[in-house]
Amino acid sequence: MGQGVMAFASERAAVKPYALGRLKTGVRNKTEAAYELVLKARKIAGEVAWYRFESIKLRLADNTFYTVDYPVMLADGTMEMHEVKGFWEDDARVKIKVAAELYPFKFIAVKAQAKKHGGGWTVEEF
Repeated sequence: MGQGVMAFASERAAVKPYALGRLKTGVRNKTEAAYELVLKARKIAGEVAWYRFESIKLRLADNTFYTVDYPVMLADGTMEMHEVKGFWEDDARVKIKVAAELYPFKFIAVKAQAKKHGGGWTVEEF
């Protein structure tokens, strides 16, 4: 029985079956990095005056916050809050809806489309 346990432990060490989890604060995932290229192009074109990754945190309730992926200031001074998603988790959708009700900004969610569906981004406004 002892050898079986040892074999299982060594197999487990060789193959890590755990999810990687979230990235550290301030570190972009691949989808966020790809969307930042879109924002950069819009800034060069003169449509966007400013953007910065995870620079604004909004309070939704006691001990509940929403960190905006990209707060964006358009050339006309309008502020938008952009959320970048590869896929939606239920809590993220709830948070952006609550934030849109509480704060006077336009909230926009962009979701990466698969290359087999033409690539690009789908946009949803809240």
